[in-house]
Amino acid sequence: MDKRFNIFFFLVLTLPLLAAGASVSKAQAGVVGTELWCVAKNNAEDAALQTALSWACGPGAADCSPIQQGGPCYDASDIVVTASYAFNDYYLKHGLSTDSCSFDNTAALTSLNPSHDKCKFPSSLSVSNNGSFSGSTAAVGMGPSEDISGCTRIALHWFWPLITGHMLVVLSRIILER
Repeated sequence: MDKRFNIFFFLVLTLPLLAAGASVSKAQAGVVGTELWCVAKNNAEDAALQTALSWACGPGAADCSPIQQGGPCYDASDIVVTASYAFNDYYLKHGLSTDSCSFDNTAALTSLNPSHDKCKFPSSLSVSNNGSFSGSTAAVGMGPSEDISGCTRIALHWFWPLITGHMLVVLSRIILER
């Protein structure tokens, strides 16, 4: 009876941990739970940004109405902010992949919310599986997002080695009782 209980105990602990490990891997890959925005690089040439912006708003079919004159994100003096909005819209509509946030190497993904004043940037979490926006684009929380991705690193650094060690103890106990 004790031997069967140990096997049952081992399986009950192992199966949920394997499932949790898969979700942690997806989260690290940017698939689950990571809020991302595609923004223009600060060090990109203005001419390159303008070319990429023109493409995103033209053939790229990004929604550029918020960055038009009178829109909440209009800022004729800041090409980086203007391009960032268009790049982010394109990124959200085209698969949330790193390829959809390149724009000839003038853009990059960030976990820092670029929203400011009345200009709200939707994040990767505001997109449903079919590529459409879900929910509002209003910022939520206590101000701009900060990079809180260190939580995953802590979990991998401490949690998984402890669980692995525990599993080895349980497995050795099962083997020794045979």
